[in-house]
Amino acid sequence: MARQLLTKRWIMTSFLVVIGVAVCIRLGFWQLDRLAQRRAFNATVEAQINAPVLDLNQDLPVGQLVQMEYRSVTVQGSYDFSQEIVLRNQAYESQLGVQVYTPLKIAGSDYAVLVGRGWIPYENSTEPARDQYQEPGHITVKGVLRLPVSQAGFGRVANPTLAPGETRLDAWNYIDLARIQQQTSLKLLPVYIQEAPDPAWTKLPYRQLVMPDITEGPHMSYAIQWFSFATILGVGYPFFVRYQLNKTVKQDENGSSLDNE
Repeated sequence: MARQLLTKRWIMTSFLVVIGVAVCIRLGFWQLDRLAQRRAFNATVEAQINAPVLDLNQDLPVGQLVQMEYRSVTVQGSYDFSQEIVLRNQAYESQLGVQVYTPLKIAGSDYAVLVGRGWIPYENSTEPARDQYQEPGHITVKGVLRLPVSQAGFGRVANPTLAPGETRLDAWNYIDLARIQQQTSLKLLPVYIQEAPDPAWTKLPYRQLVMPDITEGPHMSYAIQWFSFATILGVGYPFFVRYQLNKTVKQDENGSSLDNE
């Protein structure tokens, strides 16, 4: 048996099994790392969700806003529709459209904040068709803080570049406040607001507020699966080897007996 176990076939097989066990264990710990990250994210989000509503007219901690994503806020001011943009490829009840984002000049401040006012149909997404959705005058906005995106990332189409002769981009694929700041004279906050639905608001734009999933997800079950695979492979392989070698020895013995006869 020992000689057969040291053949090239069994050495390679044993090597692959060891690699397989190591990979399964590594994937199990990777899922545990993902679970720890998910729990930390959930704790951060829950802390912001449960924090008191932040009034941007009373307290404007500009340097801390990027650490307050998903915190509820309220702000008063007036919209600057000349600096409005839209977010492409947004669906509402299976209908294609865009999300409208308009800078709100904060009352009593030299800052403005970009506000996601909601969804409108695609056929009315360009100027001047979307003028009908303007909300003039002094406005009170209630919603949550959201962080911008600085690059396309996996699975996201990059924002287009300006065509020759263009001075501003109207339709965007994601909210990149750094680039949006470059095409406006307004002093934008480093976060934007996603306006919350209001039962009293029954017109377009339709308010949409999507909050993150704060469950732990499938990471623990995946980790258990990978560790189970490693256990099955690591514990079961020696029994498999023993069975195969015994089977080979018996075949050899039977063959030798037939030869002697």
